[in-house]
Amino acid sequence: MEWLNELGSWAWARHHNELSWYIRPLFLLPFAYFSYRRSRWGIALTLVALATSMAWFPAPEHPTPGALEMLASEREYLLGEWTPAKIAIGLLVPLMLGGLAAALWRRSLIWALVAINGGGLFKIAWTFVVSDTNGAVQHLYPAAAGLIVVDVVLLFMWRRRRVAHVVASTAGDHR
Repeated sequence: MEWLNELGSWAWARHHNELSWYIRPLFLLPFAYFSYRRSRWGIALTLVALATSMAWFPAPEHPTPGALEMLASEREYLLGEWTPAKIAIGLLVPLMLGGLAAALWRRSLIWALVAINGGGLFKIAWTFVVSDTNGAVQHLYPAAAGLIVVDVVLLFMWRRRRVAHVVASTAGDHR
């Protein structure tokens, strides 16, 4: 059990590296791709990568005050008493990911964007509830940047796919 505590402390120290905060939302892109391609293995591997990504970067020598505050609030929240309301909030992440996977499995960009943006905006709002303003604002930048990048890439890829489909259909009509 001691090694598990040491592993947790090691990973938590690395989670203070804000680079991991910027890349985590980007995992929605391969998750979306594999959901669209209906690849259960790809979805599973993306979830493993997402779960471990907080420990991919070295622990910062001097974490920012905002990162310290945000992660202290997050730790306190996670280690505190788990009420029914807290359990319901905790289930929102798997529900959002399930909704995103189902939407793309069924080829619905609109519902995919609803799932992604609803989940992302909830996470941003949640940080303002559990953390002070400094910690929440520190989290806001990577979360908002990630949402924007994911939305733009999904919209671009969807548009590109639709244009290619129209071109292919038009080319078939002119034979």
